[in-house]
Amino acid sequence: MDRAILREHLDQSRHRAAMGEHHFAPQERLIAELDRDGHDTTGAVSVLASLTRTQELHELDIERLLRDLAE
Repeated sequence: MDRAILREHLDQSRHRAAMGEHHFAPQERLIAELDRDGHDTTGAVSVLASLTRTQELHELDIERLLRDLAE
């Protein structure tokens, strides 16, 4: 793949990872608030698990793109 395209994909992946990190704290606060108020947190915990898995995929993509660029 063209190096310019790889760099563009890397920039996009880094942006997505940064945005993902931005969503963790509010979700964790929501879960704590729901739990404190005695509400079921099942749905919120599920959303957080999904965010976590998506974040892991973004980070793996960044690693892969960095390896590709190093070749």
